[in-house]
Amino acid sequence: MKIDLTETTSSKINQALVSARRAIGTPAIGMVLTLVIVTDEENAYDALKSAGDASREHPSRIIAVIKRVSRSPRSRRDARLDAEVRVGSDAGTGETVVLRLHGELANHAQSVVLPLLLPDAPVVVWWPEDAPADPAKDPLGALAQRRITDAYASERPGDELAVRARSYTPGDTDLAWTRITPWRSMLAAALDQQQVEVVSATVEGESENPSCELLAMWLADRLQVPVARTLSDGPGLTAVRMETKNGVIVLDRPDGSLATLSMQGQPDRAVALKRRETAELLAEELRRLDPDNTYAATVKFGVEKLAGPEQKPSEPAPAAAPAAAKKTAAKKAAAK
Repeated sequence: MKIDLTETTSSKINQALVSARRAIGTPAIGMVLTLVIVTDEENAYDALKSAGDASREHPSRIIAVIKRVSRSPRSRRDARLDAEVRVGSDAGTGETVVLRLHGELANHAQSVVLPLLLPDAPVVVWWPEDAPADPAKDPLGALAQRRITDAYASERPGDELAVRARSYTPGDTDLAWTRITPWRSMLAAALDQQQVEVVSATVEGESENPSCELLAMWLADRLQVPVARTLSDGPGLTAVRMETKNGVIVLDRPDGSLATLSMQGQPDRAVALKRRETAELLAEELRRLDPDNTYAATVKFGVEKLAGPEQKPSEPAPAAAPAAAKKTAAKKAAAK
């Protein structure tokens, strides 16, 4: 069931939600959280579809906030709120409210969203793209217990990770981190089987792929060993190699679907390691609403401490290198 509301208010939207639930025979609210999506018209369809699919595992009230760009000075002065209410089969297992904010109202989205939040339920805010530099200080982000960004959607993912590290607040997370959950599980399980000391590692994947950088930083932070970042044609992450005193452990996924795990003294094993859709990533993040301390430690480790794409592994650099050392490194890079 869909209800269109033009030049409306938050109060009228709430009334429409109650009326729609009664009309389809489900007056009770059985949702566990409110998911706020901050997006634009171009990406709204994909974001809402992913959120709707994720709501089958986590029944939610989905609120999509779309800030409409005003083309003339007069329209920028006029504040208007249009809304679309979806319940029943049109909204997955929860209900969806699409808000289109015009004019000055676009700068005060939190005042519109606040009355629409489910009472006594967690709030999650997701920016599929164009996330603020500090999500926790964003007016909408300040309403949430959990804030989800996606460094992969930025123009310079490496720089975006540095921004996420500087502004990290407990409750922040990124879908680039969620994408490597199966990789982290497989590598941890491999090390549990071998019980060997890792002396160095290499992470191979596409250029400008923040998931590759995060996996490399996770290995360097947790194992306290030098980790190199090398390039491949993808798709995404393609291989991880860990040098141990008993041989090499390799997790290789050249096609983005099936991986091969190779360890010294054991036969090669095929491992399902398919690249996941956004809905699956979002559903994983909605399973936990507490701070992710492992993500915090990883993103704060720093991309600059990894060996470059064509370099051999080197020890992680200190947080602040002396000026003389920086000049020497710059001269060597120029000579190459």
